[in-house]
Amino acid sequence: MDHRFDVTERFAQGAQFIAGSLRSGTSGRSQDVVDPATGETVYRYELAGTADVDAAVEAAGRAFPEWAGATPGERSDTLHRFAAALAEDAADLAFAESLNCGKPIKLSNEFDVPGSIDNAAFFAGAARHLEGKAAGEYSADHTSVIRREPIGVVGSIAPWNYPLQMAAWKVLPAIAAGNTIVLKPAEITPLTSLLFAQAAQRAGLPDGVLNIVSGAGRDAGEHLVGHRTVAMTSFTGSTAVGKRVAEIATGTVKRLHLELGGKAPFVVFDDADLEAAVHGAVAGALINTGQDCTAATRAYVQRPLYDAFVSGVADLMATVRLGDPFDPSTDLGPLISHTQRDRVAAFVDRARDYATVVTGGEAPQGELAKGAYYLPTLIAGAAQDSEVVQSEIFGPVLVVLPFDSDDEGIALANDTPYGLAASAWSRDVYRTGRATREIKAGCVWVNDHIPIISEMPHGGAKASGFGKDMSAYSFEEYTQVKHVMYDNTAVARKDWHRTIFGDRT
Repeated sequence: MDHRFDVTERFAQGAQFIAGSLRSGTSGRSQDVVDPATGETVYRYELAGTADVDAAVEAAGRAFPEWAGATPGERSDTLHRFAAALAEDAADLAFAESLNCGKPIKLSNEFDVPGSIDNAAFFAGAARHLEGKAAGEYSADHTSVIRREPIGVVGSIAPWNYPLQMAAWKVLPAIAAGNTIVLKPAEITPLTSLLFAQAAQRAGLPDGVLNIVSGAGRDAGEHLVGHRTVAMTSFTGSTAVGKRVAEIATGTVKRLHLELGGKAPFVVFDDADLEAAVHGAVAGALINTGQDCTAATRAYVQRPLYDAFVSGVADLMATVRLGDPFDPSTDLGPLISHTQRDRVAAFVDRARDYATVVTGGEAPQGELAKGAYYLPTLIAGAAQDSEVVQSEIFGPVLVVLPFDSDDEGIALANDTPYGLAASAWSRDVYRTGRATREIKAGCVWVNDHIPIISEMPHGGAKASGFGKDMSAYSFEEYTQVKHVMYDNTAVARKDWHRTIFGDRT
């Protein structure tokens, strides 16, 4: 059953959450939040300006000493309460995520929301396990100790495709490690970030530890990244924008974490379970309407299975049900906007000049035409250097190409600028073992594609960025490692001083 609420009423005070309170932005410009399934505006708010970013950073700075000084156990207790508060709000979070993004409600209910709650529960435990190298006498005359300390105020920018999960991935490791944070969600999808912050406040997170500024990237985003009080920037989004973020962050020499674009290969060897590969490809390509940087986008199929794979994927895609995101039977929702739908359609239309659109390749007609829907699409016959193979489309489009030798399949998988995720499909452990070693990506699945878990890291290589979200590895992003060295001798005139002044006696 739907759990709907009046968005305008819920966020009547505004879409900025600063020092524990909702408030209106001060940029002088408004932003519509649109339901992509209908094209209707569901909320309008005033965008954050630079003054709002300054206020949020100031609030985070004020909150930092007390929060950084809390014990790991105290931070852990707060995060446990936070996980419980998110669980209480699960229905509201799922409704807002589907309304704002067009996600099928079953995806919000079974993936986005429970995954975010699980992240909070994981980091509640991880907060008590900040580890370093064992104390010891690595020099005969000294004892060395490693401290992991919070960095300070973190300024993070999240994308529109997974607003709730990206809020969780940015916020939770940062605050678990003792930092405070200012999060800028995509201005078109602020709703679940605001609910997330309200749940944190209800759980007892001190005011100012988590702040939300809902503003445009060129104004609020760039000001946040370049802010001198911000000690670290974490950004998830396109590689092109990531380069701009890196340029700005370099100006103040701050810690930088980038999770950027992807073009994940899906490599099917000739001994693979064909049925499993077909089902995995359709699920991996169509999750979140293909708006997923780890989505299966390039299927490389060894030639003996190629024709059957193309036929099987086309047949299965034809059964996928497009419809109202709040209908429990809907499989595929709209893209985030008509602009994004038209961008995806343009990629496919250009590909008709050099490849074959096996199925899909158009927007549905009838009642769905008012939304940003696009049919599941399979393209075959494209060259490796073509646009649809090399560029991130970010829609429900899978391109399939054949290969002959294992060497060729792995080489093709590596032949794009990206390196975020990949999968290898085979019954042969040696084949898959080679693929996991040689495919250059932050994650390589074997005989599956997409599952993520809180205990394991997510992050890329090459043009897909660097650094890890989730897992204990994320603390490497959000803590500063400090070496403390104690003299054990109580000797005033140390022998090594003679290398600087005086003579040996």
